[in-house]
Amino acid sequence: MEIVRDLLSGAKLIAPKIFVDSRGNFTKTFHQEVLWSLGIDFDMKEEFFSFSKKGVLRGMHFQIPPYDHAKFVYCPRGAVLDVILDIRKASSTYGVCEAVELSAENGNILVIPRGFAHGFLSLEEDTLMIYKTTCEYNAEHDMGIHWNSFGFDWGENEPIVSARDMSFPSLRDFDSPF
Repeated sequence: MEIVRDLLSGAKLIAPKIFVDSRGNFTKTFHQEVLWSLGIDFDMKEEFFSFSKKGVLRGMHFQIPPYDHAKFVYCPRGAVLDVILDIRKASSTYGVCEAVELSAENGNILVIPRGFAHGFLSLEEDTLMIYKTTCEYNAEHDMGIHWNSFGFDWGENEPIVSARDMSFPSLRDFDSPF
């Protein structure tokens, strides 16, 4: 694994080792000691996955303290436009977002620190996303920011968004506990 680039204040885009031969490919997506050697402290507690149709927008999600967590996300099938938003009040990048493409083709992995909202737009049919988290899911502490409230152009006029995600407050109306 290697760091492709540093993103907003602590977020990182990393590239795993992908081994390709006549049968296809094999990818190591997680190795604790290698992550430590890259300065990434990630203690995985849970893992989830989602399948999405093209045009589905999921986000912008996070958990608030004391169940806040870092995320480790990648896309082994299809492609997404993945977006992070800094919601840490004391951060010099509060309210700033950054986007990267994650795909089966590029194999990249996004490491998202605590205090960031996260979401993505599926760019292909039947896209698979894997999420590893440093804290177990807690419904009472699961929150979000409205996907269209922080000035990011998703490039999709009418994304498919859940009622829950549509109900989230705007960034302006959210009182961040971070």
